[in-house]
Parts: sequence; structure tokens; C-alpha cells
Amino acid sequence: MKLYWDCMSGKLLLKRRQKESGPKKPAQKGHRIRFTSLRYELTLLFFVLMAGTIVVLVLMNNFFLGRYYISQRRRTLEQTYILMNEAAENGTLGSDDFDVTMSKICSSDNLSCIVVGEDSKKVLSYAADETQMFRRVYDNIFGVTQELPDNYSDSDDTAIGSNNRYYIVQTSTTPFGQREQIILDRMTNSRFMELWGQLSDNSYCLIHTPLESIQNETKIANRFIFYVGISAILIGLAVSMYLGKRITRPIHELSDLAKRMQQLDFSARYEGDDLDEVGTLGKSMNEMSTTLETTISELKTANNELKRDLEQKEKKEQMQQEFISNVTHELKTPIALIQGYAEGLQDGMADDPESRDLYTGVIVDEAGKMNKMVQQLLSLMHLEFGEVEVDFERFNVVELISDYLKSAGKLADEKNIQIRKPQEEPIYVWSDPFMVQEVFQNYFTNAVNHCESEGAGEKVIDIRFEEKDNCVRISVFNTGKPIPEESIDRIWDKFYKVDKARTRAYGGSGVGLSIVKAVMELLHQDYGVINDDNGVTFWFELETKALDSSDIKKE
Repeated sequence: MKLYWDCMSGKLLLKRRQKESGPKKPAQKGHRIRFTSLRYELTLLFFVLMAGTIVVLVLMNNFFLGRYYISQRRRTLEQTYILMNEAAENGTLGSDDFDVTMSKICSSDNLSCIVVGEDSKKVLSYAADETQMFRRVYDNIFGVTQELPDNYSDSDDTAIGSNNRYYIVQTSTTPFGQREQIILDRMTNSRFMELWGQLSDNSYCLIHTPLESIQNETKIANRFIFYVGISAILIGLAVSMYLGKRITRPIHELSDLAKRMQQLDFSARYEGDDLDEVGTLGKSMNEMSTTLETTISELKTANNELKRDLEQKEKKEQMQQEFISNVTHELKTPIALIQGYAEGLQDGMADDPESRDLYTGVIVDEAGKMNKMVQQLLSLMHLEFGEVEVDFERFNVVELISDYLKSAGKLADEKNIQIRKPQEEPIYVWSDPFMVQEVFQNYFTNAVNHCESEGAGEKVIDIRFEEKDNCVRISVFNTGKPIPEESIDRIWDKFYKVDKARTRAYGGSGVGLSIVKAVMELLHQDYGVINDDNGVTFWFELETKALDSSDIKKE
């Protein structure tokens, strides 16, 4: 429900708020003004109720107080008559007990009573002015009291032609047959009500009670109600403003809480400790805020995971496309060679054993190169897709490299390359031995294939171990030409070849250094290449200290 002020009719209206639909229309002149503050709505509603109550009381006084007063006085007269009639029947009309009872009734209800016997003598009297009471008894017996003219006015009594003192204003008959009258006393300009009739012992009874000026009493009562009402309204307004502030304070807090929740700020909490419905609502909103925060956090986490999965999927698809494209490109030459020499054999171009050995040798050599390249590409693809698990353990890297050189040293011997490895003391590292050997193998194979002598100098491959804080740097140096500066950053890319003819000659695929890059990034270790004056140095680093909990968690 909402309060509205109708500017056209000048009335305050209480209407049920309907659900709004569609765009809001701007306020126009003559339209209802809506009060949006609950605090002021409560205050205004209290004011309207109090003012309405005062108006109703005043109207009730004006229209019903006089009638109610007359009916009450009439009822008092009838009850007194019944009591006196019962005493007359019982013969206790003049007893002391009855006298005490009547004295109390006449005193409390402001009554005057007189009983006159059939012999016109007084039986009993409870009146200050017995003369006037006797006169009224005889006036009623003989019916000499006239009715008051309709055009009579208290301020102008010229409508009365006679000089009589008493006039009948209103008359009626009781259920017991007695006559009730409202009489005007012109001498005192006052009115009184009387009931007269015969008792069961045939005596005449007259009961008289003055009627106060009900108009004056009504005015006094209305004035009193007005003053009391104004005071009550002022006090009530102050109390309602205070209570309205007290009631709306938690509502404002809940409103601010809802606005912050709307802005996805779930740190706000309702701090009230009320046990009423507002407090229950605040606790429910706190629980809802916590639930929403948890749900949105879970949704964000799921969204990030989904985004990461999509990016990973796109990356894999792109890598697969690159893989297919690169493999197709790299296999084109060996397949062409194999096809050409196979067709030569098929056409009988190699009749002698020496030619057949040449043709079959080329086919086997190219097939071996293809197999090696495919194996390297598959290994690289597994590394880049994160499908390889790292098994960390502590081992002697010097021993691992020495064992590898025992079997791979023949490659260097065939090319008259001198291998230098001054380090003999063990160096223990934390890493994956298989992956470390894969990196060193690619560095060493690369050094063997590119090792050259300068002038009359020797061809040398120098393997060095440089211990640092918590790590060791392993370097593979080979004499020969340095790598062009524009190719330094690209040698780690798949299938990139600085000297394509030379790489083709020794059966390289351009994938080895890409494998090194993938392995070292999986191990989260540094690697690189340095151009020296007389050759090139490739290096990588390994941890020599035990991994802490944060490192293990990261891995």
C-alpha cells in the first residue's frame, strides 16, 4: 500500500501499488506525488489516523452525545420509578431502609422526587424546592402545561403568547404507561426532564432531574478533544519519527547491502542483532551473500578452467596443424629420394651389385632419417602438450654425462674431434635423469655436426661444469663458425636451420634444439647459447639444492 496526494481533488489517497510494466512516464502537473520514504509514510499515516480519529470524535459528540445523554437520563428516571413502585406494592415506601436508598439515588443521580397521596398530602419528598414540585404535580394532573411552539428560540421568546413559566418541549410514554416530559423553565431558561404517574397504591409520583446545557457541554468536550488531540498528534509525530527511524534503519542497511551485492561486493554483511523479521531477513541475506560469493567463485574458477582448456585445445589444434604441415614439408625430400631410387631399381637401372648397393643404401639411409625425424617430432609433441611427467630424483650429473660419452664418443672419434671434460668430482642435482640426458644428447650431437677446425687447429668439444649458488651450469662448446646474430633467437624454433644444406648433409631435422627448449621449460630451468670467438657454446642449468614445498607444488 502507498500514500498518494491527489493534487486535483486535494485529498490524500491510500492505494495499492500495482506492478509497473513498461517504461516509466515522467511526472506531470496534476498527477499524484508518491512518497518513497517509508519513515515519512509511517509518520504521515499516523497523522492521518490521529486527525481522522479527532474528527470522528467531534462528529460523534455533535450528533450523538445529546441523544445518548437524554437516553441515559430517561433510563435513570424509569429505574427510579420502578424502585418506588415496588416499594409501594410492598408497603415499604416510608420505611427507613427505603429512605436511605432513595437519598443515595437522588444524591448520586441529581434527582428530585415527591409522592402525593390521594388526599393531596405529601407521602415523602426528596426535593429542595417542594413548592415547585407540588405545583408540577398538580399541573400534570390537570394538564395545564402547554407545548412549546415550533418557532421558539432561546434568544427570542416572542413566539410564546402567554406568560406561563413551564412549557412542554418533548413528551413520551414509558413502557409502564407513565409520562415522560422535557420541560422548559422560562424563568431560569433551563430545561429538565420529569416522569410522573401513579404508583400501585394510587398515589402520584413525580421524579425530576435537570438537563444540563448539552450544547455547552459538547463544545467543551470538543475543545478538550481538540487540545488533547493536538498534543497527542505532536507527541505521536515525534514518537513515530523516532520509531520510523528505528524501524527503517535496518531496512536501509539491507537496501545498502543489496546494492553492494548487486555490484558483486560480497564482503558486506548485515550487522544487526534483531530477533524480528528484519533480523531474520538480514541473516538470510548474509547467508545468500556467502552462497553467491562461493557460487560465483566456483563459476569463475570453472570459467577460467574452461577458458584454459579451450586455449589449450586451440593450441593443440594449431600445433597439430603445424606438425602436419612441417612433417609434410620435411618428408617431401626423403620421400622423393626414396621414390626416385626405388623406381630406378624397378626400371633395372642398377644391374650390377655395386649400383644396387648404392640405390638400396640411399633408400635405407633416407628411411632412417625419416624414422629419426618422426621419433623426434613425436617426442617434441608430447613435451609441448604436457603429456610427459617429470620424475625428480637426486643423481650425479657428471657420472650421467660420462656414461653417455662412453657410447657417443665414437661419433666424435670418427670426425677426429677431441673431447675435453676436466670435471671428475661428482655433482649432485635434482632433476629428471632421462630428460637431462635428452638435452645433453641434443647439445652434443649438434656440437659434433657443427664442429670445425680453425686453420691448422684442432676440432674440439669442451664440456664444462660451472657450480653456482644452488645450481650448476653445464656447457657444451665446439670450435667452428659462430651462429649469425639474426638466427640466435630462431634456432629454438621447430625445423629452423641456419645452414640447410649442411643440416641435410648430416641428416638433421631442425627439431633437436626445439626438444631442448621444451624440456628445459618443463623443468623450469634456464638454457641458452653464446657465440665465442672460435666457436659456439650451448648451456643449461640444473638445481643442486633440494626442492622446497612451493617448488614441488609448482611442479
